[in-house]
Amino acid sequence: MTVEVMIGRGRDAIDMVVDPGSFHENSVGDVTFSEDIGPGAVVGEAAIDGRDVVVIANDAQAFNDKFPVVYFGVIGLEEAYKMAKVVYTTIKQDADKPVGEKRPLVLIVDTPGNGPGKIEEIFGMNKATGSYQLALAEARKSGHPVIALVIGRAISGAFLCHGLQADHILSLSPEFGTMIHVMPITSISRITKMDIERLEELSKENPVFAAGPQFFYHLGGVDELVENVEDMRPAVARHIAEVEAAKLAGDGDATGPMGHGTLGEERGGRMMRRRVIDRMEEEFASVAGQYL
Repeated sequence: MTVEVMIGRGRDAIDMVVDPGSFHENSVGDVTFSEDIGPGAVVGEAAIDGRDVVVIANDAQAFNDKFPVVYFGVIGLEEAYKMAKVVYTTIKQDADKPVGEKRPLVLIVDTPGNGPGKIEEIFGMNKATGSYQLALAEARKSGHPVIALVIGRAISGAFLCHGLQADHILSLSPEFGTMIHVMPITSISRITKMDIERLEELSKENPVFAAGPQFFYHLGGVDELVENVEDMRPAVARHIAEVEAAKLAGDGDATGPMGHGTLGEERGGRMMRRRVIDRMEEEFASVAGQYL
């Protein structure tokens, strides 16, 4: 196995995944995007095995001078809106294409979170990230295969909008230093008032508390752990084909959040999920007539 740490190398990852020389940055069809807006968002068209795709990555080497907290891969206000606009542009341009011909969206993920400052909070950081999350969900439901590839960090709200809505999620294996989690154990301790030592103990048995991609794999959130950087490209191409086949078959619940939930049950990581969903649907049905 070739271990090559990819944290902070979003642009390198694009070159490793797409056909050589095929990436056209800040261009999707006849629409161009300003390089001065959301510099941490790397977007554009490319090809994988000759198939046109749209790439959305985040650049951990970029800084946004207008927002001091946007650095080291943080997805800021401008970045999130830029990413969302790229997705909606793709949906609009491919609206008349049948499933199977719509361009896949390939997300390269390496982000430590959103980390909004006061300015971003005032302007509505939650609206920016929410718009991107909704855009990916709409792309997925309209027939676009959406594949996320975690090459470094996939943490908190930034992963929620940049990756978690994908049909399939891939991740480099733990040997590469990849990290997937909602928040560090220190933060969980502050919120739950539980001792760090107890949480560290729980993290060895319960994937909900742990940070590595192997634990998220156990929960069904990661479809495949990629063992070599050389395998990233064929893995992405293979999962595009798998997702497209599911969409052509009309099996909407086979991929995306519902598919990941089912996968977690199969892997023994989310055994109560189905029972909770059934109970919620039962209770809703018992009162729905009063309101609908």
